[in-house]
Amino acid sequence: MSSLRIEKLVAGYGASTVLHGVDLAVNEGESVAVVGRNGAGKSTLLQSLFRETNIISGEIWVHDTRIDRMPGYMAAKLGISISPQGRRILPNLTVRENLLLSKATGRGGHWDLRAVYDLFPVLEERANRPGTMLSGGQQQMLAIGRALMANPSLILLDEPSEGLSPVLIDGLVGALNTIRKAGTGVLVVEQHLNLVKRVTDRFVILAKGEVVGAGPTDAIGAPENQALMAL
Repeated sequence: MSSLRIEKLVAGYGASTVLHGVDLAVNEGESVAVVGRNGAGKSTLLQSLFRETNIISGEIWVHDTRIDRMPGYMAAKLGISISPQGRRILPNLTVRENLLLSKATGRGGHWDLRAVYDLFPVLEERANRPGTMLSGGQQQMLAIGRALMANPSLILLDEPSEGLSPVLIDGLVGALNTIRKAGTGVLVVEQHLNLVKRVTDRFVILAKGEVVGAGPTDAIGAPENQALMAL
């Protein structure tokens, strides 16, 4: 069964159309990467789930509910959460307060403060510090932990390795694989292909707002896929 199904999605901002008939599905517990050059429409695809774009046509389904004409909060209510590009840590709130905000969805499940602290121990050590006072890598942990606190069936990650050192990326890989083992699906927008190879089952390539390629992750390095990612 699909956690997320996107069919022939056309969307953009104002009068500008960015996505041109995109199809994408993520099955329950699956990990999928969306790859492509900057400006390919990857972040626009994620933002469309929360009605942060102008959806012109097409359909978005979360489980068996169509949400493309519903308010943006419906995706979260039905089990989709996001760790956004830029992290968007809320100022003037502590690490703990940032995490607890996501409990507002009211969804029960495995992910609570204890589970997030076990995944990212540094967040427990700094629980009472302002979230914006953390390092970049720690803020990324906080953004992912905050998304997990909503107990999603599918977590969206928008460029999670951005600005991280190789050592921190290794830690991120371990965390994402722990999330997968816990049964949470993952949809990751990412340009760091080494991370993609280590945490996903398959990939989809976007170029100029269209799906131009797809396959199992172990084929992402094939010359034809490299060429498609450069379009």
